Amino acid sequence: MSRIGRKPVVVPANVKVSVVDSTIQVEGPKGKLAFSYRDGITVQYDEAGKQVLVKRADDERENRALHGLTRSLIANMVQGVTEGYTKKLEIVGVGYQAQLKKANTVALQVGFANQIVMEAPAGVSVAVPDATHVIITGADKQKVGQFAAEVRKVRPPEPYKGKGIRYEGEVVRRKSGKAFGSK
Repeated sequence: MSRIGRKPVVVPANVKVSVVDSTIQVEGPKGKLAFSYRDGITVQYDEAGKQVLVKRADDERENRALHGLTRSLIANMVQGVTEGYTKKLEIVGVGYQAQLKKANTVALQVGFANQIVMEAPAGVSVAVPDATHVIITGADKQKVGQFAAEVRKVRPPEPYKGKGIRYEGEVVRRKSGKAFGSK
């Protein structure tokens, strides 16, 4: 049996959970999230114990796989509406910079002729504390990670000079340039 799937998801006091049909809704101070789970999985909310229990109907391969996944997604939703998720990006390179155009729209100058303007999806907010750092926050872990990956994809870090957009703390493996051998 799934070790992760068996663990109950503890719900803090300031979070409301409702299970209707095959959809679970979680609402907290940072926002409201909903998730539709598959038929072979059952989700129960124990209001007295303030926890969510995830169970599966049988031991079929798909249901075993979805058991732990469903529990993890619900735990991520609970954490998202209470604390939220944050991805920090840093821009490395001479003349490379980011600026906030309007609310949740970031403009990147990363070596192309034109600025690349990217608008964050609903529920995700973008902050630019200085020209070389971008902070992406939101309640939905998937949306925050996806938008951060899309911003990074505009100019991923290259291995020779290390220029580009990278996650904060990401280690870029460096390569040496051309080596001239002796004749």
